[in-house]
Amino acid sequence: MQQDFDVFIIGGGINGCGIARDAAGRGLNVGLAEMNDLASATSSASTKLFHGGLRYLEFFEFGLVRKALKEREVLLRNMPHISWPMRFVLPYHTDMRFESDTPTSKLLGLVIPWMKGRRPRWLIRLGLFLYDHLGGRQILPGTQVVDLTQQPVGAPLKSKFEQAFEYSDCWVEDARLVVLNARDAEERGAKIMTRARVISAERIDGHWRIVTEADGVQHTHTARALVNAGGPWVEDIIRNVARHNTSEGVRLVRGSHIVTKKLFDHDKAYFLQGEDGRIIFAIPYETDFTLIGTTDAEHDDLSQTPVATEAEQDYLCAFASKYFEKPVTREDIVWTYSGVRPLYDDGATSATAATRDYVLSLDENGPPLLNIFGGKITTYRKLAENALKQLTPLIGGGHGWTADAPLPGGDFKVGDRDKLVSDLQAAYSFLTPAWALRLIKAYGTDAKRILGAAKAADDLGRDFGATLTEAEVKWLMTREYACRAEDVVWRRSKLGLRMTADQIVALDAYMAA
Repeated sequence: MQQDFDVFIIGGGINGCGIARDAAGRGLNVGLAEMNDLASATSSASTKLFHGGLRYLEFFEFGLVRKALKEREVLLRNMPHISWPMRFVLPYHTDMRFESDTPTSKLLGLVIPWMKGRRPRWLIRLGLFLYDHLGGRQILPGTQVVDLTQQPVGAPLKSKFEQAFEYSDCWVEDARLVVLNARDAEERGAKIMTRARVISAERIDGHWRIVTEADGVQHTHTARALVNAGGPWVEDIIRNVARHNTSEGVRLVRGSHIVTKKLFDHDKAYFLQGEDGRIIFAIPYETDFTLIGTTDAEHDDLSQTPVATEAEQDYLCAFASKYFEKPVTREDIVWTYSGVRPLYDDGATSATAATRDYVLSLDENGPPLLNIFGGKITTYRKLAENALKQLTPLIGGGHGWTADAPLPGGDFKVGDRDKLVSDLQAAYSFLTPAWALRLIKAYGTDAKRILGAAKAADDLGRDFGATLTEAEVKWLMTREYACRAEDVVWRRSKLGLRMTADQIVALDAYMAA
């Protein structure tokens, strides 16, 4: 029988879209089905960092950290519009004590009993030394010691914090990362089906027979291999869609974030340690806000939409208030979001200790089934490479290629973003600096394709508010799979922070029509 696809992927998060892009670029015929919008679950609810995972060193996950550190700069070079370097400030005070169940703190508690749960200065410095040298850093600057009494980064903090370490990681627009991977996959021949739920998948006559449902209509597809990249639903897909028994599973951990009014006036982020051994970040966000997160809480019921509970909001406010001179309160919160991380169930005693590395499980009992457990946004490209490394011996396909291939709009050098902004303003004099910057950070070199031959703002059609125009909305609908207002204002952008409720309703009505 002639197969529709070489490989069919269930799940339109970062892992599914990353695999689709890689596979399509190897000459394979690819189909992908996502039951909602792309990046509608975990992949748009991250802390939005390409990072090695400094705290994972405490769990002796050196391989995971090294892999992630090496990827930071590979990804940065391939998407300098949606990702950029960021410096992180780690304040330290000699009276700080922590209660933690990490292997490092337990070891210190045995060796130096009075130090149980406490991260001494030398241990932090050792961790940062490893962080600087494990991944072959070339672009990002290394760690340095900062005098908080003399530097602007110390101004928002309590006066007892006089010294800090400063190190590098990268910011990334997570939902845009997913969409651009899907778009590039489609441009290379993949078929991307959004709001198409897979209701069954079964092995028949040497191939997979997959049934999807969209708008009440069922469609049947065939494929030589099936990839289950369902994220939090990966185990449910194995059992209830593919109808296989498995001893493997995921541990569902809810991570919640709060977005507050702007807490500081510089472009660096803070890495803050808690008395419970956990850490949170406080990050400059969308120019006028601060992003604080994340929590780690068990989330057992996928039928319950993850939300930042009042207890989690209070926890994050209290945590940050131990560092900032001006207390952070619930009144400062302007938005919250929460996602469920599908961590591979490795039997860890706590959600915080569960591994963040991914596991690929290949079932060759008939046409191949590859199940994806866990993963970090930073290692999505390597995950995709490794997935194809397992599949190509079985179904064919070319060699890996994504390490040096920019995502759409990312075909410019790291550090040239400001030049693109000034060039865009020169070409379109009606753009304000903030508007031009937003367009370049979202679309890179594609910004000019959206603006086209416009000579004035009116040439871009209807103004929906917050610099969102009809021309941009049409681009998002025809090129980036957006169907509803929430797709535009909370995933492909964060303009929901600036638009009124009436403006969002009007946008939704326009898109529906």
